[in-house]
Amino acid sequence: MEETLSIWSLIVDASLVVQAIMAILVMLSVMSWVVIIQRGLSLSRATKEAEQFEENFWSGLDLRQVYADGAERLADGKPLLGLEATFRAGFKEFNRLRKKEGYSHQMITEGIQRSMRISISHEMSSLERHLPFLASVASVSPYIGLFGTVWGIMNSFRGLAAVHQATLATVAPGISEALVATAMGLFAAIPAVLAYNRYAAKVDSLLNTYSTFAEEFAAVLSHSVPSK
Repeated sequence: MEETLSIWSLIVDASLVVQAIMAILVMLSVMSWVVIIQRGLSLSRATKEAEQFEENFWSGLDLRQVYADGAERLADGKPLLGLEATFRAGFKEFNRLRKKEGYSHQMITEGIQRSMRISISHEMSSLERHLPFLASVASVSPYIGLFGTVWGIMNSFRGLAAVHQATLATVAPGISEALVATAMGLFAAIPAVLAYNRYAAKVDSLLNTYSTFAEEFAAVLSHSVPSK
C-alpha cells in the first residue's frame, strides 16, 4: 500500500492529462526560480550601486569629473545604470541647453527634469523586467493545479461506475494523484508570490531613490543657470 501511494508512483500512474498538468507546473516552478534568482541578484546590485553612487556624488566630487568618468566607462563598453544613468542624462542635457541661446532658466530646468524622467522610465522598465511573469505564475498556478485535482477526482468517480462495491482503496489513488496536482500548484505559486511582493517593494524603493535624486540634482543644476 505504501508503494502504491508513494508520491512518485502517483505521478507515474496518473492519467495523461494530470501528468501534463504536473509537467506544466514543474516547468513554471523551475522558470520562476530562475527569475527569482536572477531578479534578486539584479536588484541587490542596483541597490548597492545606487547607495555607492549617491555617497560618492554628495561627497563633493566635481560634476564634470563624475561625467568624464562615466564617459570613460561607456567608451570601454560598460553600461551606466541607475543613479549614474540618471545623473548623466540630466548633466548632458544641462550642458547641451546651456550652450544654446534663447533658452530661459525655466526652459533649461524643465529640459533637465524631462531628460532625467525619461532615464528613470528606462530604469523602471529594466528593474521590473520579468516581474509580471512571477505575478502570472503566482496567480495562475493554483488554478492549473486545481484543474488537475478536478480531473483526477472526476476520473476516480468515473472508475466507481465500473465497481459494484466502492471502498477507500478504490478511490484513494485517484484522489491522491489529484491532491498531488494541487500541492504542485501551490509549490509553484507560493515562492512566486513571495518573491514578487518583495521585489515589487524593492523596485518602488529604488524608483523613489532615483526620483528624489533627480529632484535634488535638478535643483543643483538650476542654481548654475543664470536667470534671464
